[in-house]
Amino acid sequence: MINKEQLDIERLPAHIAIIMDGNGRWAKKKGNPRVFGHKNGVAAVRDTVEGAAELGIKYLTLYAFSTENWNRPRTEVDALMSLLVNTINKETKTLLDNNVRLAAIGDIESLPSNVAANLRGAIDKTKTNTGLTLVLALSYSARWEIIKAVKNIAEEVKSGKLNVSEIDNTTFSNYLTTKEIPDPELLIRTSGESRISNFLLWQIAYSELYFTHVLWPDFRRENLYEAIADYQCRERRFGKTSDQVSEKIQSK
Repeated sequence: MINKEQLDIERLPAHIAIIMDGNGRWAKKKGNPRVFGHKNGVAAVRDTVEGAAELGIKYLTLYAFSTENWNRPRTEVDALMSLLVNTINKETKTLLDNNVRLAAIGDIESLPSNVAANLRGAIDKTKTNTGLTLVLALSYSARWEIIKAVKNIAEEVKSGKLNVSEIDNTTFSNYLTTKEIPDPELLIRTSGESRISNFLLWQIAYSELYFTHVLWPDFRRENLYEAIADYQCRERRFGKTSDQVSEKIQSK
């Protein structure tokens, strides 16, 4: 098991994104309903956030609820929304005590009014914090986000506020919900599944992907350290050759 002293603090990813998967299977293994897994997943969130904050990670994005999740059984969705409200209310003080700023991406307007209100309240209370920025992806999907960006860009072009010739990677990124957040260098998915599930498709173009068989309720900061250690063993080339990367490092 990796401990944080084994990590190179000078080479930490500034932004880590996590697809928190496996709550339902974890609960099923224990003979409990899926909601039991979601409730126990809160402890994993707390420990992971604290671990990331202690390391000095700047951004941590958690895929908490996708637009596709609305298609789950109504009882599970209702329980998730209730759990979300309770968790936000309970954990806001902890975020404040740990200098963590809360943010959210996704179709927040589609959330139940009480959920959206509590979320906005917590975001407002923590907005001046200067440590880790914890980003919750709620009612989020990358395709929804990209289509929304395309529509907004089309409206800007139609109204004459934007020229087609001005549209490039930077312009497009500025129309996404993550416009004020750097792209993640590391994407982690738990539970052994090896897919992206409609998450940050534009933003992870050059992210390092890390898949672990650990189910989310069992995930702890030590598992986060392992993912970061694996990330630090990789060579990030961004389309260049290894020689070019080595020359750039030596020139610094």
